[in-house]
Amino acid sequence: MQTDDFQKFQDGIAGVMGFYGKSVSRFALDVWWTALKRYDLAAIVDAFNRHLANPDAGQFAPKPADVIRMLQGSTQDAAMRAWAKVDQAVRSVGTYCDVVFDDALIHRVVQDMGGWIALGAKAEDEWPFVAREFENRYRGFCSRSERPQYPATLIGIAAAHNNLKGFKNDHPVLIGNEQLALQVLRGGTDRPALGLKRMSVALDETVGEALHSQTRLMSEQRKAG
Repeated sequence: MQTDDFQKFQDGIAGVMGFYGKSVSRFALDVWWTALKRYDLAAIVDAFNRHLANPDAGQFAPKPADVIRMLQGSTQDAAMRAWAKVDQAVRSVGTYCDVVFDDALIHRVVQDMGGWIALGAKAEDEWPFVAREFENRYRGFCSRSERPQYPATLIGIAAAHNNLKGFKNDHPVLIGNEQLALQVLRGGTDRPALGLKRMSVALDETVGEALHSQTRLMSEQRKAG
């Protein structure tokens, strides 16, 4: 939350506790604020609503720990849903094409993990560890209510090659909700995560490795099918 959210937060806490016939002291409000300020206000409201509707715990006034438990569960669910999109996109679209997801945070997490091309170069036996790293990073941003800068497009092998050669790129593949993906595209930065000089040194090796990995993955999928 931001400092500007404090009054709404205070009114919300007072309203919830009033529902249980309890008043809230200034000290208690400070405790609530300190415990929950790293979360998004909308997520906190949702967690309170879910606590109130909980048939087991909803009869008791919530404590900060109850709300945090709800919030952490929701961030885990969000991280798992986000990873499912990434996993499906790698397997169905591949990392040869540029992609734009309908979730800006996916772009930032993938960028922090080395980029779209590097993700596609991972071997199948590395995939569970990649999934865990992605989910942990995604949850970290969610729990801190961060809205970090992110690349407008996750660059694939073809675009990386074209950028170095000065060729025109195709339109990126939109993943998920098309309208939301277009919003992500418009809201991102075009600043590359790697300098072009550094990219040119490593590109041949990265592209070859990624293509080899994609070929192996497709072969494994055909055998499994």
